[in-house]
Amino acid sequence: MNEQRIRMDQKIQTMATRLSKSLDVNMRKSFLPDERKALRRFSSTEVAQILGVSQDFLRKMFFEDKLDLGEIETDARGRRFYTAEQIDIARHEIARSSTKFQHIVPRRRDGEHIQIISIANFKGGAGKTTTAIHLAQKLALDGYRVLAIDLDPQASMTTMFGFRPEIDFPEAGTVYDALRYEDPIPFRDVVRKTYFHNLDLAAAGLLLSEFETETAHALRNNIRPPFYQRLALCINEVETDYDIVVIDCPPQLGFTTLSALVASTSLVVTVIPSMLDVASMAQFLQLTSSLMATIADVGASPDWDFMRFLITRFEPNDGPQTQMAAFLRTMFTDDVLTQPFLKSSAVSDAGLTQQTLFEIARTDFHRQTYDRAIESINGVVAEVEGLIKTAWGRK
Repeated sequence: MNEQRIRMDQKIQTMATRLSKSLDVNMRKSFLPDERKALRRFSSTEVAQILGVSQDFLRKMFFEDKLDLGEIETDARGRRFYTAEQIDIARHEIARSSTKFQHIVPRRRDGEHIQIISIANFKGGAGKTTTAIHLAQKLALDGYRVLAIDLDPQASMTTMFGFRPEIDFPEAGTVYDALRYEDPIPFRDVVRKTYFHNLDLAAAGLLLSEFETETAHALRNNIRPPFYQRLALCINEVETDYDIVVIDCPPQLGFTTLSALVASTSLVVTVIPSMLDVASMAQFLQLTSSLMATIADVGASPDWDFMRFLITRFEPNDGPQTQMAAFLRTMFTDDVLTQPFLKSSAVSDAGLTQQTLFEIARTDFHRQTYDRAIESINGVVAEVEGLIKTAWGRK
């Protein structure tokens, strides 16, 4: 019996090694020549949409030499394509050109607190990571300084940024290094720049799962600071560097997720509009309420600016889904975001190469499919951005 168990352990290890190597080869092929991800350039139409100005205005600013963007790439037809860095430079130069454009630089101002948004769900497969990374990327494109924190030991968000956690961070380099109880390092040391302008990452890896077991030991031995303060203290170290933090929580309500909820200023709960998923969410809410009440007894109750439900993987032509979405809106009214995140082949196809809708070009897909998907996520982000500005007291 023991011999059989050993052989099975070896078989599983062999399978894991083969799969990891194969995925690494696939990623290297996808991101040649430097084997790291790089963000594509954006067309003039996309730039105008991102900045919230007309193409005519953008053209006028360019030809009047009011935009010093350096070398701009053009195609055979003379169409211009801009990097995310050039878009950000244009944003600031346009804002300086007239007071009526100052709003296009949305960074937080004096007196406005950092926004820390946790994306959470009790159940895997509810679009949590997909939502988190699209939200972080779009906010970065919109001109905010964004930090993405991956708290899921499965490290799906980290992988989407072009890393292989088991290869890049086998023993160090993740958020666990700053959260752990024994010899934690400064949080700033685990934050890294990414290929996406204005967007940094605190990566995850399998070692992060150790935080759950170590916390049980820490609670028995009254190790300070307690688990529910550790992430908040980490974020405080880098607070001045960012406007918004987006946290991808693990798909269970453990110590790691609770530390995120306490650190957060707001919460977005993703939910697929199906009976099983809604039932799972009900359990999530019940357990969250109970655990948060326990933490509140020691003075750690978060004061969120907002909590919203986001309907994900939504198929508008699916009758049962439409009925369940209507049920959720009836139950929670304004606490459900108006715009759902649609289920789309554009999102799933892009994910095959660890890319998002903002990293692929419209020409790579059927245009109507891409347009529906990008309109969906842009609508979601616009709603969240509106809630952020309301929390800051802006009109």
